[in-house]
Amino acid sequence: MNPADIAKGYDQLAERWASDVFPKDNGIAQHERALAFVKNKGRALDIGCGASGRVLALLLECGFDEANVEGVDISERMLLLARQRHPQITFHQADICAWPLPQTYDFISAWDSIWHIPLSEQRQVLQRIMQALNPGGVFIFTTGGVDEPSEKTDSFMGPTMYYSVLGIPETLELITRCGCVCRHLEYDQHPELHVYLVVQKI
Repeated sequence: MNPADIAKGYDQLAERWASDVFPKDNGIAQHERALAFVKNKGRALDIGCGASGRVLALLLECGFDEANVEGVDISERMLLLARQRHPQITFHQADICAWPLPQTYDFISAWDSIWHIPLSEQRQVLQRIMQALNPGGVFIFTTGGVDEPSEKTDSFMGPTMYYSVLGIPETLELITRCGCVCRHLEYDQHPELHVYLVVQKI
């Protein structure tokens, strides 16, 4: 699947993601753990921000100024709903594989998002994200808890979606090569292979 197909799939899911059907606490405790490592609350970016606005709301609650918080998503419908919820925040509609991150950041989230990009793009996208961290900046993201690079498609959410991951060993190696350190790695939905990592720029 290409990024345009992912965008169409999330366009179909946007209303559900913005409604009370979607759990508003999804990923929040994990983000709170990541935010505890943040030294400076300057700029923040939510990659694959979606429609719910829950991560953006948490960033504002934790002391980030709305003028310095950004969201990016490939889904036009998701962003329409996100803008209604947070009209003062800057949003970008873009494919993260091709989007040049416009700033450097003290906090970046990519919760359940970048695993939708092609496997061939995973390494360079992760590298660009970590390069966009300020010293001491923190990056939280999800991946699959597998040991080898892998990709799959399924229709668990309704629309057919594509997923890919580098595998934990290659991901940890890349983190080190990018001048970062893994502060936390957890299978937070065990026995499901859902893993999140908290990474900090040295």
